[in-house]
Amino acid sequence: MSKKHFALIIFLMIAAPFAHASVESSLMGLKNVLLGSILPIFAVLGLGFAAFSFFTGNINAKQHLVYAVTGATILFGAQSIVDLIQRVVR
Repeated sequence: MSKKHFALIIFLMIAAPFAHASVESSLMGLKNVLLGSILPIFAVLGLGFAAFSFFTGNINAKQHLVYAVTGATILFGAQSIVDLIQRVVR
């Protein structure tokens, strides 16, 4: 047995207990990352784009603002929406 094979076996023996994550815990981690950091960033960027549209005098600035406020409401309220769906399903 070569040193590479031996190192791979040792690594797999050490990493095996950590690899047995359930699907539910993986999805909960993904939900926490999305709702906690990624989606609020997109909401703020959308609001910033709408404000930039107003400052530059874009014709569609009102439409951008409506989309940004609607999106921000959905994105910042996403945790509440997810909690509501979870309560209805259970």
